[in-house]
Amino acid sequence: MPTTRATAEDRSAVRTLLRLWPFVQPVRVRLFTAAVVAIVASCTGLVIPLVLKWMVDGPVADGDPAGVWLGALYLLLLGFAEALLFGLRRWLVARPLSHVEAEMRAGLYRHLQRLPIAFHDRWASGQLLSRGTTDLMLVRMFLAFPLTFLLVNGVTILVGVIIMLLQDWTLGLVILGPAIPVIVTCVVFERRYAEVARRAQDQVGDLTTVVEESVLGIRIIKGFGRHRSQARAFRELSRTLRGTELHKAKLLATIWGVIVTLPEAAIGAALVLGAVQVADGELSAGTLVAFLSTALALRWPVDSIGFLLAMSQEAATATERYFEVMDAEPENPATTADDRPGAEDGGLRFHGVRFRYPDAPEDTVPVLDRVDLHIRPGESMALVGATGSGKTTLTALVPRLHEVTSGRITLDGADITAMSREELRSQVAVAFEEPTLFSAAVGENVLMGAPDSAGAPELERALAVAQADFVHALPQGTDTQVGEQGLSLSGGQRQRLALARAVVGRPRFLVLDDPLSALDVHTEAAVEAALREVLSDTTALIVAHRPSTVLLADRVALLSDGRIAAVGTHHELLRTNAEYAHLMAGTEEDER
Repeated sequence: MPTTRATAEDRSAVRTLLRLWPFVQPVRVRLFTAAVVAIVASCTGLVIPLVLKWMVDGPVADGDPAGVWLGALYLLLLGFAEALLFGLRRWLVARPLSHVEAEMRAGLYRHLQRLPIAFHDRWASGQLLSRGTTDLMLVRMFLAFPLTFLLVNGVTILVGVIIMLLQDWTLGLVILGPAIPVIVTCVVFERRYAEVARRAQDQVGDLTTVVEESVLGIRIIKGFGRHRSQARAFRELSRTLRGTELHKAKLLATIWGVIVTLPEAAIGAALVLGAVQVADGELSAGTLVAFLSTALALRWPVDSIGFLLAMSQEAATATERYFEVMDAEPENPATTADDRPGAEDGGLRFHGVRFRYPDAPEDTVPVLDRVDLHIRPGESMALVGATGSGKTTLTALVPRLHEVTSGRITLDGADITAMSREELRSQVAVAFEEPTLFSAAVGENVLMGAPDSAGAPELERALAVAQADFVHALPQGTDTQVGEQGLSLSGGQRQRLALARAVVGRPRFLVLDDPLSALDVHTEAAVEAALREVLSDTTALIVAHRPSTVLLADRVALLSDGRIAAVGTHHELLRTNAEYAHLMAGTEEDER
């Protein structure tokens, strides 16, 4: 999985988190208001020690019960105001931040749809899934809590220190003594925690991938009795993740130990020194009470620094992982209409096409090399070749699932790179050897290949062409849910539904990658008979292995080692090309 795993040395958490600004900007007013409310609430709590000082030096010292009750009323009102303000802050951020998370998730999903197949070939689905779920949850939690309280607690600590220095500057200096070691500890912690947090989130993605593959491949696992080995692999990954999480906990415990112990020791020292000053008459009891109450009120802002930094680092890592996907280049847009050649070359044509996978070194042999092939308008051509010759790759270039390395492909003379993908894929329909069905109704799966206006007549016609009448015997007919990946259906049934999806929109160009491989001989013959009518009205490229499928086509192209070795009719190639005759003889023997 090709992620860019940045270390703490080459990335800044602040710079990374600033990339969230475009998503936060629409709700910035409510977030700023919430921060101001939280600061006011926190500073309200710092007024309580001042009221205590007034009570101790005034009503308590003077024996004034009415004054004591009045002070208690003030404390009650301040406590109520603080609680109300913090509740208001929570209300202000809840709705907008859920909106931010939803927008980021929708943006990620849209971007994934626009990324080329080469990207999806490289990335594990579990890694992408964890970025759209766990990582975005961490981002939302950061925006809801650490983002606000790093500011709020910073302001609170500053105001509290000023109040303590005004009460007694010598005691204030004692309290400030641990500041430097605490700051150094935070800097070291931030760097180390960033590395471990990134490792943990990547491991969550790996674990998600294993779970997803185990669920989708449960039939294979059970069929080959591999449940124990899969369980071992899962346990190993879980054990690795557990070790990483324990490392995170160790780092967090270390910083908490420093942040809690040093300030507590400073408060103890200030208590002893203050008591001596009160005994000597240099300090009033009320001042000492107010000073210590303020110091205790700052315990939470100081103690929280550790886990606020931890949450911020995890959010920075999550943001980094999110933008690793968002920064991936989407499929190339269409070029301008001026780049289009003339329409003298009708049908589907490959002009000197070469293709090498994007991650392949430059000195490797291309998968396809100088492919020249012309499928005339209304003609169907079978593409035949040995395993690994590049047939599936060639068919994937037509709908631009992959981009050609050099050369060009034209439809009725128009370069496919000059078309928008919507325009291209409205003209080209595809059916793959490994059909993919979605967790939706049978009818919805088939009509994905048709315009939105298509309905029951188009659906019935496509099912008839694909000999998929079996759907009417399903519990709810075409409204039956087929389940994830369509695994509730047989391979042949899934393949026929995929074929129906390809033909339902009456495409001008049809690309079929061995679409009948899972069918029995009798069903294949029925489908081929129905397909002949469809092929008469379209231009088609058909990857074929069986002679019966080859005979559907008007002509045959032999692909050998990434090049077109011969083009002709089936019977011509049987007589003139030994490689083709060998391939067909092998398939005939297999069928017998």
